[in-house]
Amino acid sequence: MRSVGKENKREKMEKIEKMEGEMMEERKGDKRGRRFFQTTCPDRYMILKGFAKENRLSTTIGEAFLWKQLKGKRLGFRFLRQHAILDFIVDFVCLEKKLIIEVDGEYHFTEVQQHEDELRSKRLNDMGFYILRFTNNDVLNNTNETILTIQKKLQTI
Repeated sequence: MRSVGKENKREKMEKIEKMEGEMMEERKGDKRGRRFFQTTCPDRYMILKGFAKENRLSTTIGEAFLWKQLKGKRLGFRFLRQHAILDFIVDFVCLEKKLIIEVDGEYHFTEVQQHEDELRSKRLNDMGFYILRFTNNDVLNNTNETILTIQKKLQTI
């Protein structure tokens, strides 16, 4: 005689495993054959991906300038720009080193936004990510220092 509870649990587990398998098949790669990084929940991925694409199209001058310094493994590691991690979209991330780089504009100086940034940083730190924050002015006016700070962090983690 089978237990009804155990059968339901087994059926649920099989259903979950099947759904996870289907999600993995869908997410194996994009049109260019690259594998997706799984740094966010699958149910939110497509929404966040859309927001990230919008962010890439309306980037700040500081972000655009820094991206020219980071792209193409210019610092020895691959960086992604406007990448979804958890429920957030970070400006730049090196997944290999778990290093996030944020370029903060004017609105980050408000008390409310600073509190939001602290909460966000804590959640990302809890996942093992290191975060470097620069202002747009730092990136544009102190470019060498900004790049040196990033290089030092990459070497120490």
